[in-house]
Amino acid sequence: MTHVINSRTDAREGDHPEDPGVQDLGVQDLGGGAHGDGAAPRLTVLVPTRNEQESVPLLLARLSPAVAPLGAEILFVDDSDDGTVEEIAALAPGSRVPVRVLHRPPGLRGGGLSGAVVAGTRVARGDWVLVMDGDLQHPPGAAALLARTAMREGVDIAVGTRYAGTGQSEGLAGAGRQATSSTATRLVKAAFPRRLATVSDPLSGLFAFRKDVIDTDLLRPVGFKILLEILVRHPAARVAEVAYTFAPREAGRSKASLREGIAFVRHVGRLRRGVAGGQRQLLRMSAFGAVGLSGVAVNTAALWLFFDLLGVHHLVGAALATQFSTAWNFVLTDAAVYRGGQRKGTWYGRAGRFFAMNNLLLVARLPLLQWLVLAGMGVLTANALSLVLLFVLRFLISDRMIYRGDEKKVQRRDPVRMLVDPDAESAAEAPSRKRSVYLPYRYDVAGTVTIGSQIRLPELEFFRAQWIPDAEVDIAVRVGDVGRRRPRRRAALTEDRGESAALRYEEHLGRFGANFRVRLGPPITVEVGPLLARSPHVVYTNVVEALLRFVLISRGRMLLHSACVELDGHGVMLSALTDTGKTATVLRLLREHGGRFLSDDMTVVDATGRAVCFPKPLTISAHTLRAVHAEDLTKKEWRRLNLQSRLHSKGGRSIALMLARFNLPIMGINAITQILVPPPKYSVDRLVPCRLGSSVEVKDLFVIERGTPSLYDLDSTEALERMLVNTEDAYGFPPYRYLAPALRIGGLDHAELRALEREILAGFLSGVRTRVLASDCFGWADEIPRLLAGERDTARLEEEPHTAQVRVDAWPRWGLMPGAAA
Repeated sequence: MTHVINSRTDAREGDHPEDPGVQDLGVQDLGGGAHGDGAAPRLTVLVPTRNEQESVPLLLARLSPAVAPLGAEILFVDDSDDGTVEEIAALAPGSRVPVRVLHRPPGLRGGGLSGAVVAGTRVARGDWVLVMDGDLQHPPGAAALLARTAMREGVDIAVGTRYAGTGQSEGLAGAGRQATSSTATRLVKAAFPRRLATVSDPLSGLFAFRKDVIDTDLLRPVGFKILLEILVRHPAARVAEVAYTFAPREAGRSKASLREGIAFVRHVGRLRRGVAGGQRQLLRMSAFGAVGLSGVAVNTAALWLFFDLLGVHHLVGAALATQFSTAWNFVLTDAAVYRGGQRKGTWYGRAGRFFAMNNLLLVARLPLLQWLVLAGMGVLTANALSLVLLFVLRFLISDRMIYRGDEKKVQRRDPVRMLVDPDAESAAEAPSRKRSVYLPYRYDVAGTVTIGSQIRLPELEFFRAQWIPDAEVDIAVRVGDVGRRRPRRRAALTEDRGESAALRYEEHLGRFGANFRVRLGPPITVEVGPLLARSPHVVYTNVVEALLRFVLISRGRMLLHSACVELDGHGVMLSALTDTGKTATVLRLLREHGGRFLSDDMTVVDATGRAVCFPKPLTISAHTLRAVHAEDLTKKEWRRLNLQSRLHSKGGRSIALMLARFNLPIMGINAITQILVPPPKYSVDRLVPCRLGSSVEVKDLFVIERGTPSLYDLDSTEALERMLVNTEDAYGFPPYRYLAPALRIGGLDHAELRALEREILAGFLSGVRTRVLASDCFGWADEIPRLLAGERDTARLEEEPHTAQVRVDAWPRWGLMPGAAA
């Protein structure tokens, strides 16, 4: 049976002489596969062909079984004048996946191979499109692996690379063709240094993309290199690379020619002109620089006043002088550099972000200033030099984060390079010295997951369990030499899929940077570099907790972003986006209404509706200080807490997340910041008098929000989605977004683990009443007890003695709890 779909190759006037405009092209469904039930394929394997009759039998025989497990269809877009279509039609019924063909007759082949890809994309039925050649130089097994990588959550485009990891280009016949390919790659990377920064093979013919991310109306297809067009015109798309070996041609002949080469060079020029538009930014940078120079003068004068006249220490003086120059710079920048539509938000909001930026950069500038002074440079000169060195960074943050910059939204490629290397073996680098493998700190999390570490993890201190054998932990954290010795241009996550599957994250500073390696056991082994080893909060929050989350899922439990308390025997859970006011509400509930504390940031839950305590130390942000009335804190701790709470509050976090969009060693910056200014973390019973609970059956869940006071119920579907969003919000800081999609735990990949997490959460919420409670005055701690008082179940109160018995007897024997591991 033939199924016809109306399509078009390209409808723009004046793009190319061959551009056919709008045409009706027939797409023939040739049969094959197991989609007779009408289920749509997830993946369309798009194969442009031109006189490939000899290659088709081998291609279908190898490609069909390789992509069948992915729910695929094969779509040939054919520009042939030989018997290629007839050959496809004869072989299609024996294929394990559906086969379709779109034949473009002479005169309707605008854009060449690139035009064929665009035309095929428009009629593809899959959510994902995999593009590969029909001459078997793209091995079907490598193509299927690339498609699986692309279909993982978080990636928009996956590129098969011949020039990274163990990738090879041996299929390029002769030194001349290899030199031509290498030269062309260097040319386009030089032409688009930022848009192609994370791509080593932008001219690859093997790639896959999410169909709804690529706007085919933006494309002007010419010649062979459609991937270059897609990457340049979609600068915000997230890209990963997969190393593969470009195979020798088994049949057919190359379509490359001098004419194609000339068309390619002309097309690169057109693309470059189309994305230029940097003159306005250059003018703004010049104006910003003029304001900055006047600010250096103000800063120098203020430092002279504090240091020379008043005798203040030069580092303290530099910090005070920064406040004066920041105010000066902001007033001039806001009034003269950015005006009208170039400004976003309120004046006070911009001022707050501007001050936050300069004070965050001050943390990085002070060590540099001290080093220059110790090297013999005068204080005033060293201070001015440190200010000038950070000028470009201040401008980029101001231009793209605090102000709008261009009228159009700035789109940027993700700064971290992601590479999947299926043939690599992640052998450990030669250590600089012999290191111990003993794990002095061991933890048992809710009787479900055991962790051993060479670094003390304060967040898990409550779960210390030294009786666990060193060799029997589920997750082992050790200090090692991770990453190559020399610096690199950008951070990279490399997924090695050899016999010992491993993930390796490296930042810019070589082995001095914030690097780690994860070997996906069992047991799961985490090796962190020396810098991270000195910042245990970063190790736990950015690496260990992500692994803990997915190991718990594989064992039937979920680490839910929420707080949990027990009030008069009633299990109450609070959920909110980060820095809404959840911690302050918990502290007030405990101080004013008693009860037991189970968790503040994360709670372990299962499908039966039970919550198990996860009493991490509480992080005190700026708006939480009003709820802290701890008499145990000394005056020195209170003074330090005021500084710490502001740096580690929502404002500091938002600045850090903004910096993560740039090519900066953001995890290393985070580690150094937390070494210099540790986060304000305190045990709950030091902040308010309270007792700890072990587990409770949750009956009420409140999603707290800031805004106009309101209260309303959420149905099960809305509650499920809201809690998943709130939980994911807790993992926003790098490198989670790169690490998580590559995880495979307990035989389950990331998508399967997330599906299981959804099932666990749905079971948990099935017996919980979920309500949204909004307040414009942080009044949740007043409203929640009032609501519960009018709804409390008498029968539930009568069971309180039994519940109390379970709580008291539970410590630390997790096996007494329902669902705990033996």
